Amino acid sequence: MPELSRRRALTAAAALATSAAALPAVTPAGAAGHHDFPWSFDEVYKGRRIQGRPAAGASHHHHAGYTVLVDGVELHVMRNADGTWISVVSHYDPVASPRAAARAAVDELQGAPLLPFPAN
Repeated sequence: MPELSRRRALTAAAALATSAAALPAVTPAGAAGHHDFPWSFDEVYKGRRIQGRPAAGASHHHHAGYTVLVDGVELHVMRNADGTWISVVSHYDPVASPRAAARAAVDELQGAPLLPFPAN
């Protein structure tokens, strides 16, 4: 078997990169486009009512164009560039969807009420 040279390694890497670019991109659910939002949800999770829906007339207050409520109080959520979501409660733990962000917030709150986030 011939020894792997730098030239062959770079050629193989370039070929793999080219073929990978030809494949359709795999993105998290709802991350394909700015207006491709997740579905609405309304459920009880660990005794707390969590709701989510696309925001009507998105403004600077609704950065992600999506509204999430925990027991009727708005949970500020943001969408990252990679399609993941974070909230003001679990800011350093990105999740796949607004529903997952609401559930993570409920877990983090451990029964404490969600206080309204002051808008600038």
